[in-house]
Amino acid sequence: MIIKTYTPKPEDIQREWLVVDAKDQTLGRLATQIANLLHGKHKPMFTPNIDVGDYVIVINCDKVRVTGRKLDQERYYRHSGYPGGLRSRSLREQMEKYPERVIESAVRGMLPKNKLGRQMIKKMKVYKGDSHPHAAQKPKVFEL
Repeated sequence: MIIKTYTPKPEDIQREWLVVDAKDQTLGRLATQIANLLHGKHKPMFTPNIDVGDYVIVINCDKVRVTGRKLDQERYYRHSGYPGGLRSRSLREQMEKYPERVIESAVRGMLPKNKLGRQMIKKMKVYKGDSHPHAAQKPKVFEL
């Protein structure tokens, strides 16, 4: 008797659209659960080298909770590419100006650092308020 390993093929993968409400959720815990959904670890056909994850819509990203003194101590860096072009912002400033980027960078840090991870992050859509333009996909609400 030979037992063969099952590997999902692209036509076997069925992706769902899930809505995650970030209101009053802790940033890191929320990011790990979103990363697991994008990676497909919640599915029985999970395979580490194939993207079997779902699409995730994150709403209310401006109401995410951060514990401790991270609002003032956590820094976000970017560089223009020119000498002396390093800019930094605190988490508090980033949340006021671009709250979507806070969630995106937290989730990106928890995904693989390769082509597969770059493909997975494209399936995440982040919005400031509680509305989103993806009603046509009939997303399901995912409770955390």
